[in-house]
Amino acid sequence: MDNTDPAALTLRRAGPADWTALAGTDPIAAAGDEARRTRIRRWCEAGLVTLAAAARGPVGYAVLEYTFFEQGFVTLLSVAPDARRQGVATRLLTAVEAECATPKLFTSTNVSNQPMQRLLLKAGWQPAGLVHGLDEGDPELFYLCPSANLSRSSTLRTFPDTVIGKESRIRTPLGTL
Repeated sequence: MDNTDPAALTLRRAGPADWTALAGTDPIAAAGDEARRTRIRRWCEAGLVTLAAAARGPVGYAVLEYTFFEQGFVTLLSVAPDARRQGVATRLLTAVEAECATPKLFTSTNVSNQPMQRLLLKAGWQPAGLVHGLDEGDPELFYLCPSANLSRSSTLRTFPDTVIGKESRIRTPLGTL
């Protein structure tokens, strides 16, 4: 495991020239998945990627889109395997929360992705729903960012917080959410 100091990370908008380096930090793209590599290239070209860089270069990235009911959606958050569990994902998530331009910000993860679930819960995100059928045998959990985490500079943030009732509790290997 590399020692990546999250305080020493540089976070910036990735440009078209960054996609190959980012693909090298992404385990799926690095394994040769051409569809993932193409998506990373397109996200970089569209200016949708926040890149986290250490002294050695990129160590992770997050993609923020506005295609989920015209609200912010963290489409992907990926950290290089040797930089995980060192605060990189937390810094990326915080950066995306700060840059979100809509009153709500969502993300999703598979039930099997316990590290992402722990990250979101630690950051105060609330479960917002469960969808079966996207990945066979591995339902997708949706989360909503607390409005307090979002930048206060947006004039678009006029909606009240979403209330999650008992009827929407979700059971996962980590417990009931």
